[in-house]
Amino acid sequence: MLNLIFKEFSLSAHPTLYFFMLLGAMVLIPAYPYGVIFFFGCLCSYFTFMYGRETNDIFYSTLLPIKKSDVVKGRCLLLVISELILLLISLPFAVIRRYILPDGNPVGMEANVAFYGFGLIIFTIFNLILLTEFYKTAYKIGKSFMIAIIPVLIAIVLMEVLPHLPATKWVDGSTYDMQIKQLPILFMGIIMFVAGTFITYRTAKSNFEKVDL
Repeated sequence: MLNLIFKEFSLSAHPTLYFFMLLGAMVLIPAYPYGVIFFFGCLCSYFTFMYGRETNDIFYSTLLPIKKSDVVKGRCLLLVISELILLLISLPFAVIRRYILPDGNPVGMEANVAFYGFGLIIFTIFNLILLTEFYKTAYKIGKSFMIAIIPVLIAIVLMEVLPHLPATKWVDGSTYDMQIKQLPILFMGIIMFVAGTFITYRTAKSNFEKVDL
């Protein structure tokens, strides 16, 4: 499995994947819609699938001495690991932000506990739709991405709107008390991400098994 992950990151991943993972540092930008960071995280996955299609990565992978299901597993792990790295890279910058910028984001969601919970939920939605749709054909990435990115954009807009509503304004704070209150969102995001990844892999694997390459 380690060799498969190494193959995905060294041969299959588009070079922009590594750049987009660094965009977690954008949480230091004042008065910025930080949900855009999650959009970039999804966009780099699209570039990787496009790159794989042009380089015949699917055919190459199926010729390796691995099971067909491992092809899906490798790509699923590539997306999950890159998304988690993006979030981890953003963490120290989110901490620094608390000390150099005022509390609250006038544009939308603050880089706080709720922000990371929503990020995991958004990535879960994207991975589930993109991978299950793509592996129905193992070729039509454009259509799969469009189907996946629409609910992602809706979720990002909703996330950015919540801090402006009186009833949910608490999701925008970065004080200790506010972030304790936001912990259920983070826990829900973690549970959805773990369960969603398992469901995504199982469904995508089942779809890919039916594809005649």
